[in-house]
Amino acid sequence: MHSGEFVESSTDDHCRLRDRLLAVDSVLPAPQLGFRAEAATFLETGAARMTADLRRHGLALVHLDQPLANKDFQQLGSLLGTAIPETDGAVQPYVDDGVILNLVADKGQTQDVSLQPFATNALSLHSEGSGRSTADQPRYIVLMCVEPGDASAASTVLVPMAAVDAGLSEEERRLLAATRYHSAPGVPTIARFQQGRTVFSFRDFQGSPLRWACVADGAGEQSVNGALRRLLAQMYDPGHARAVSWSRGLLVVIDNTWFFHGRTAGVSRTTDRPRHIKRLRIR
Repeated sequence: MHSGEFVESSTDDHCRLRDRLLAVDSVLPAPQLGFRAEAATFLETGAARMTADLRRHGLALVHLDQPLANKDFQQLGSLLGTAIPETDGAVQPYVDDGVILNLVADKGQTQDVSLQPFATNALSLHSEGSGRSTADQPRYIVLMCVEPGDASAASTVLVPMAAVDAGLSEEERRLLAATRYHSAPGVPTIARFQQGRTVFSFRDFQGSPLRWACVADGAGEQSVNGALRRLLAQMYDPGHARAVSWSRGLLVVIDNTWFFHGRTAGVSRTTDRPRHIKRLRIR
């Protein structure tokens, strides 16, 4: 087994691409799917169409006339699987019923990792739960907008894993399929082949070191770090990205094995209308 450490350099291609993609004034195309539905009858009349979109595209968008009540939101989640409890002590003031996380952007700019979901600074691209075993990672992230905030509110960025994979060489895929986080031996490799496609379990560590372990023949620090740089550059390629601009009642379901997701920066000033999105993580 080979081990090493990846630390980004300011001259890496992905740093420039990330700064542009996640900037407060970033303009990206919206996903080309979605339909309208009434919240009162959605579970009976619209949920099947939502799950069909999810199977076909790894993504579903539903423009509800109003947000679902918490009990209906949880019932929707139960159609997809089992909701993962929110156990982090730092986020408990934002948790309803043990499983709904209220993502209220009321923390301004913060470097506290546990509070970044509530901040206005950009959130780097990642797959959810990449530091956990495959069984403990969510399959779906369900987001529902209660309050979109003002015009300066951030957008959610989606990058399809298939597009990222297409930009890698065979050698880069081989190395990433044999590399995992060093400090978490139970986690999957950064790339794995699942149900006929490549799935990534990875997040952009930005300036923090990433310790890795690789079992590929002939692997070394230079080759593995090169593959990681290429992966990051493909993740932040603007041609791959789509952005969700939030509106009240918008429901978005993301398949965690199809998309990386992140967030553009919002304006750091305080606002009387912070963005409020409810989240369920489903396994």
